[in-house]
Amino acid sequence: MSIAKIASASETKGFDIKRSLLETLVAGLLALIVFGPIVGVVLDGYTFNAEPRRVAWLVGGVMLGRFLLSLYVQTAAGRRMLEGFDSGGSGVHVRAPNHVSRLRYIIPALIVIAIVFPIFANKYLLTVVILGLIYVLLGLGLNIVVGLAGLLDLGYVAFYAIGAYGLALGYQYLGLGFWSVLPLAAIAAALAGCILGFPVLRMHGDYLAIVTLGFGEIIRLVLNNWLSFTGGPNGMPAPAPTFLGLEFGRRAKDGGVPIHEFFGFAYNPNLKFVFIYAVLFMVVLAVLYIKHRLTRMPVGRAWEALREDEIACRSMGLNHVLVKLSAFTLGASTAGLAGVFFATYQGFVNPSSFTFFESALILAIVVLGGMGSTVGVVIAAFVLTVAPELLRSFSEYRVLLFGVLMVLMMIWRPRGLIRISRTGVTPRKGVAP
Repeated sequence: MSIAKIASASETKGFDIKRSLLETLVAGLLALIVFGPIVGVVLDGYTFNAEPRRVAWLVGGVMLGRFLLSLYVQTAAGRRMLEGFDSGGSGVHVRAPNHVSRLRYIIPALIVIAIVFPIFANKYLLTVVILGLIYVLLGLGLNIVVGLAGLLDLGYVAFYAIGAYGLALGYQYLGLGFWSVLPLAAIAAALAGCILGFPVLRMHGDYLAIVTLGFGEIIRLVLNNWLSFTGGPNGMPAPAPTFLGLEFGRRAKDGGVPIHEFFGFAYNPNLKFVFIYAVLFMVVLAVLYIKHRLTRMPVGRAWEALREDEIACRSMGLNHVLVKLSAFTLGASTAGLAGVFFATYQGFVNPSSFTFFESALILAIVVLGGMGSTVGVVIAAFVLTVAPELLRSFSEYRVLLFGVLMVLMMIWRPRGLIRISRTGVTPRKGVAP
């Protein structure tokens, strides 16, 4: 049977095979253009070898997937999926006043799983999840600035660096430990956010992005070139956390007592990471609760008003100066906390950990999760940080897959994985107008 007959027969059943084949050919051509130079040419010593079979498999997989997807979206279920995507990208979802969120049952279950997780996890899984939780903190902080207040910040990594170097410098010059620096780093990062907020009060859009990008690069260059104070590109050591003055190493390094000797149990090299995971998890829960409450307070409504229309926000009598400064300050303090955990987790900091790519990654977490969506940011943080660590065999294509994912999100879910939801209200009965 010819293709024309197949197409005419399929159109009577609701499928447009011609359209599907055309979309498949276009997808295959684009896949060939993208994957051909990257996957099809392999450097072997001083020569390049062609790998046409790898390209053929990838292009064939893309074409097959595009053909099946094109057929699926022509079915009733596919059309419902497209309608859901369209509605998911339109504004804030208002729930019924008596709506009971499934998160009421999901969150306690996740907390129980998180408590039990260290018992069964090995060191590698612990470190991967710790990294994911650090980026959850970073995503939550930037979500206040970008997602709620609508202030595009491309230098957010600077506050992250302030927290990390705060621990390293405090230990090096003042003898401060993890617990002493944790609140101080949040305060220092908040002050830096406030200082950054003043010059950009009258800026928005591209101008704000350029200024914040410059701020992030200035911090990185200062850390990289101030050799006598920060160690420059060589970096600085950061102290490990302690529990009531007890250290987690096999032998005490700072004149203390190892925790396993004090309590009389066998040394466990994973205990340090279990402790970091436990403290970090509690901090993430606290930040989640605080952010949840703030979004329902007047300051949270003021952030959203500023994001939607600054002129209307000012005409309503809101002090846009305080609104912007509060967003920058709170967002920066969260990054400072994340920096302290990153430094003690790594045991070492240097400027190469705080490049523009980190700011772009954190911004992508906010965009992917949904501007202003807390649950979406948590999911996106683990997708963009934990998944690449678990899929090490595809590390060569990490940035490529990252770009493809962002393009697909902009097409299918422009408002992110999970849009903002608000519970509707009903007028109280028996109240006189």
